[in-house]
Amino acid sequence: MSARALRVVLGDQCSRTLSALADLDPGHDVVLMAEVMGECTYVRHHRQKIALVLAAMRHFARALTARGVRVDYVALDDPDNTGTLRGEVMRAVRRHGAARIVATEPGEWRVHADMLRWGEAAGVPVEIRDDDRFICPRADFARWAQGRRVLRMEHFYRVLRRRTGLLMEGDEPVGGRWNFDVENRRRLPDDVHPPPPHRVEPDAITRAVLDLVARRFPNHWGGLDAFAWPVTVRDAKAALDRFLAERLPQFGDYQDAMAEGEASLFHALLSTSLNLGLLLPLEVCRRAEAEWRAGRAPLNAVEGFIRQILGWREYVRGLYWLKMPDYARLNALGADRALPSFYWSADSGMRCLDAVVAQTRELAYAHHIQRLMVTGNFALLAGLDPREVNDWYLSVYADAFEWVELPNTHGMALYADGGIMASKPYAASGRYIDRMSDHCRHCRYDVRESVGERACPFNALYWDFLARHRARLGSNPRMVQMYRTLDRMDSAKVAALRRQAASFLDRVAPARRRSA
Repeated sequence: MSARALRVVLGDQCSRTLSALADLDPGHDVVLMAEVMGECTYVRHHRQKIALVLAAMRHFARALTARGVRVDYVALDDPDNTGTLRGEVMRAVRRHGAARIVATEPGEWRVHADMLRWGEAAGVPVEIRDDDRFICPRADFARWAQGRRVLRMEHFYRVLRRRTGLLMEGDEPVGGRWNFDVENRRRLPDDVHPPPPHRVEPDAITRAVLDLVARRFPNHWGGLDAFAWPVTVRDAKAALDRFLAERLPQFGDYQDAMAEGEASLFHALLSTSLNLGLLLPLEVCRRAEAEWRAGRAPLNAVEGFIRQILGWREYVRGLYWLKMPDYARLNALGADRALPSFYWSADSGMRCLDAVVAQTRELAYAHHIQRLMVTGNFALLAGLDPREVNDWYLSVYADAFEWVELPNTHGMALYADGGIMASKPYAASGRYIDRMSDHCRHCRYDVRESVGERACPFNALYWDFLARHRARLGSNPRMVQMYRTLDRMDSAKVAALRRQAASFLDRVAPARRRSA
């Protein structure tokens, strides 16, 4: 039977409300879902990430079929699989005699650029619809950004708070403040024990995917044994319910904390479900708000959680589409050093960094402070090549899609965009890690030392970073105090710190080119 429309559903579009499916006619339309090698290997994705997307796709296809939808599902190991998304769309158009193609806009620039060429290649019209699962349409973000000298998340966040009414009393924020971040920076006490993370035991479909990934991607990084991600709407909602009941009340206090043996603390572990479309962001925010209004969670926790979704998630997506493709090529600090091997091997000797890398290898997960202030902070201070760092983050985390990974890494962690996103680099010495974690007490390096064999590498790297980039950063109002401290140091001490940093970097991350 010929199809009036071929409706293409991508791997991160597992939502019944997807705009491409809004007016689907089960009697005449076909939904195409295709597992393709190109999407599994454009970077060397963590094996859990590949398994997560394929398992979610297979479960979603089964749910559509149960509703009477004709689904043309192409498995990764189908002998006729072309290995590319475009190749499978072209085959499906011919197979079904489709008169047109309907798709929801993809999350990544490279896929969108390819999608724009589908019509010419297939000889049929292509309709690309807005992804209305997000709270702020791309066009709305562009209108908000137009004419603004700076594009700060906090200003955008307030617009969306007013638009959605979340945590609002009329036109004012509940509690009289927009942001409770200052109350969300507590170190985890020794006597506070987070509940175990929510686990979803793999069913037969997911186990088959795990076996497939083990066979087809033996050389990709990361373990599969700990796989426990939600891959259905039902499982994602169960994970949300458990977070709201067990973790949200203390999420705010300890959202910036790190602790030995505690991978997730009070974090939600819902980013994969949101990024795959198993949960919708506005629904999640309203559920969290309801917990505060019912008196079951404090305001600092609920506001902090909502800000991550309504604020950061929507903001980075808007910024990504506003600034791409040039944004990915920015390198404002001229960083050029190779990514050290310990980002894969977890053998740097720095307890904090090795703990994050080892956890990432096992779980395909680390929370935002581990990403920003440990692996990201080291990459910033060391001057690692932004292209390699971005590829690493995109590869190793299960929730990493370029629209969300690139701005967070390029703008927040690396300051490679020169301040488009952040008002200053998030640079820190070992003192920050010691204040927010217990890693330093177990480390072979001494966080109190800056020079010598046992000195914490973060310390010398921090001061060398400031000295190296004085011309660009010295006049930044938010960094004046840091440079005043540097200027009060004895010149011999500064020279020793810079020698210490250079010696360490030349061992672990050689520079590819040196400026004159």
